[in-house]
Amino acid sequence: MYQQELNKVNDTACFEEHFNDVKLQFILVLPVHQSSGELDEEAVRYPEQLADKSFDNTGLLLESPFNFAKQQNNSVLLTIDLTRAVADEAIERGDSIIIAYHPIIFRGFKSLTLSDPQQDSLLRLAQNGISVYSPHTAVDSVPGGMADWLLDIVTGPEGISGDQISHTRSIIHPEINPPPGFENAGMGRIAKLEKPGQLQSIINRLILKLDKPSGIPVALPQGKRIHEMTNIRTIATCPGSGSSILMNNRKPVADVLVTGEMSHHDALAAIENRAVVISVFHSNSERGYLRAVMQPKLEAALRGEWDAVRAEEACSLEGNDRDRYLRDWLSDAIFTVSVSERDQDPYEVRAKED
Repeated sequence: MYQQELNKVNDTACFEEHFNDVKLQFILVLPVHQSSGELDEEAVRYPEQLADKSFDNTGLLLESPFNFAKQQNNSVLLTIDLTRAVADEAIERGDSIIIAYHPIIFRGFKSLTLSDPQQDSLLRLAQNGISVYSPHTAVDSVPGGMADWLLDIVTGPEGISGDQISHTRSIIHPEINPPPGFENAGMGRIAKLEKPGQLQSIINRLILKLDKPSGIPVALPQGKRIHEMTNIRTIATCPGSGSSILMNNRKPVADVLVTGEMSHHDALAAIENRAVVISVFHSNSERGYLRAVMQPKLEAALRGEWDAVRAEEACSLEGNDRDRYLRDWLSDAIFTVSVSERDQDPYEVRAKED
């Protein structure tokens, strides 16, 4: 009897280790295809090496053990911020992994208690077998990441149809030692326009594409009006808080600076140097990227990975308890990536009510 229980414990530990190894293959950070060792050019990847580790806390922040009593769906939930509402959403949905752009753990804990909302969310996610990964600044840096996406918005068609703004694009702070395949990575993007552009046209694009019909904050040089600014030559973008990227020794790097937020004094320094600052609120400069870019490409990449894992692992299964659990899990061909419906910026613009 004792030996049977010991074997059961060993099988469980082995299965948990196997399950988590397979589950973590679906995280979007690995630049190399798991089986072939070759770069998967079709997949969107955000290598952790591209994150700014001088302040950022990226990577696997919560690795939850497999819960036999509550087997999760083969699904990933994308969010900008992992709030209590988003944690509830993932638990209700039965997701396996949350990919939270902003790291929910930024500094070390001295305790884990249910009285703290952040810690409560982490404990409940662990209890329900849901892991958490944060890519953060790696998404800003990678080619085709958030900085490029923001620049695509301000240089793309104005409205449903229209002409794009012709420009040449460069990186504000290129990555010094990028991993193979990511040579064009770095923080911030800057566009040099072939023809002078109009500020109002840039604002219109942001309001439309970010779905902010009530308007967005704009800081102008004193004495200037938006309709007067028709000689825009350069535009720079940085998602989130852009001061450290868009200002160089308190000088703006472009005529127009587009970001989520900028400190009061940096914005003053920018407009004193004749630049324009467009601040759309921190996470509003990031959230649209999840649905427009990350979700469809990640889902396509992970579905291919999942099919490969199912085919490979099914060949090695035996008839013990561990493999029966694994066979049930692998029998599900569905793999989904969804964007949180409860994630939102803490700020909203409100008008006076009559």
